[in-house]
Amino acid sequence: MSNICVFCGSSSGTDPAFRAAAVELGAAIAASDHGLVYGGGDVGLMGIVADAVLDAGAEVTGVITEQLLALEVGHVNLTNLEVLPDMHARKARMAELSDGVVVLPGGFGTYEEAFEVLTWNQLGIVAAPIVFLDVDVNGQSFFASLFDFIDGAVAAGFMKPEHGDLAQRATDPIEAVAIAAGPAPSFTRKWVG
Repeated sequence: MSNICVFCGSSSGTDPAFRAAAVELGAAIAASDHGLVYGGGDVGLMGIVADAVLDAGAEVTGVITEQLLALEVGHVNLTNLEVLPDMHARKARMAELSDGVVVLPGGFGTYEEAFEVLTWNQLGIVAAPIVFLDVDVNGQSFFASLFDFIDGAVAAGFMKPEHGDLAQRATDPIEAVAIAAGPAPSFTRKWVG
């Protein structure tokens, strides 16, 4: 069984659409015969997506740090829970266990994880599709400003268009899983100019 990694918030957000997207994504991962790899928490969108995968009968591997486990935010009902010493080891292990990544809304930690994988793809360290599941909140695209930011960096010559395209976007959980489980991106040398 191959695994899809999900980066998402340890909070649930203020709109029910965020929680609904996490449930739908978890169900889509399980329905596509994939397992879930994620940050190991039982709180926020993290706990919601893990529970949805487990409820659908698929395997869930959590990768958590000793510090976070000590704060009692670890999910105790997972198929497998790996405890690592620090955040760097945690991210590397999640990437090692996964074939692709889906990003749901979250805070600094979520975006730091996503940009780390994008950077690793850009440098040829990993080759993993990464897709942002864009949640519609009251007619507004949650990730619109993020993609505007990426497009601006490409337009200003700070990254190649191929690298901007590493960050893919989906509006449907089934589409997001298909992209994350799809072909790995090809490597293009990073340096511009």
